[in-house]
Amino acid sequence: MKVKKWLVSLLMGSVILLGACSSNEGTADTDEVIKIGTLNFIEHESLSAAEAGFYQALEDNGYIEGENLEIESVSAQGAQDNLNPMAEQIVNSNDMILSLGTATTQALANVEQEKPILFTAVTDPVSAGLIESQEAPGGNITGTSDYMPIDQQIKLLLSLDPEAQSVGVIYNSSEPNSEIQAKEAIQYIEDAGLEAVVTTVTSTNDVQQNLMSIARDIDLLYIPTDNTIAGTMPTVKEITIDNQIPSVLGAPEMVEAGGLATYSIDYASLGYQAGEMAVEILKGQAEPATTPYENAAEFILVVNEEVAESLAIDPDSIQIPE
Repeated sequence: MKVKKWLVSLLMGSVILLGACSSNEGTADTDEVIKIGTLNFIEHESLSAAEAGFYQALEDNGYIEGENLEIESVSAQGAQDNLNPMAEQIVNSNDMILSLGTATTQALANVEQEKPILFTAVTDPVSAGLIESQEAPGGNITGTSDYMPIDQQIKLLLSLDPEAQSVGVIYNSSEPNSEIQAKEAIQYIEDAGLEAVVTTVTSTNDVQQNLMSIARDIDLLYIPTDNTIAGTMPTVKEITIDNQIPSVLGAPEMVEAGGLATYSIDYASLGYQAGEMAVEILKGQAEPATTPYENAAEFILVVNEEVAESLAIDPDSIQIPE
């Protein structure tokens, strides 16, 4: 599979790269073994990239697994009922927690109000009730948001077929991140004068049937960063190619797994940002309550050339509209 990536926008003063030197790089301030637990709702490439970026930042700053760092990573495997007991488990056995996504962070917030919790891949931590404000979180939780440039994603999608009249939107209505992005996307679609054809799922078992049910009625397809659908991208790929439907998705990893394109966040860099915040907290140079959460430092344009060619689209023609 051929995938092209372009770095197309910087939103902060410097680029954050995995393995890059930070102002804290060197050895950790203590030889004491730090225990960090990771809680994940469901395993897929975007969250895995964010987790890897987080621990890369710690390693670059002297926290080395097997030396002065122990890592425990658990996943609820997409089952909401597993989150609360797993949150209790991970909190009890670790000094700091990395939380991947909104639902996991909400579960952790319910059981722990003192140990530092660093989140990543949370779209709107204020609306989710996790912090008081971006500038002053006010508790034991802070991290990095994967708030997407939805307006640019929809502009990109509509540029793929200027004659389009309807856009399909599919997402898991029980995932807060997905619902926020989907509702914003639907508004942009309708503001552009197109019909939004919406279908929601509750599990991976629903994706094939629900997407097939709207495939003949849509010209384009939008999918937000959705943990459930991310696990079914081979199905999405097959249906969109069979029905010749160009798609824009929320996450680069979803494009690599079978979508057409995205203008989105580099999740490894997003996790790295959260890791640098964790380093400051571990070294006693910051506290979650007064450490503002951060938005993504960079966005990237990602195009799946194999899918583009299957849709008779020139990959090089796919650009972010002005």
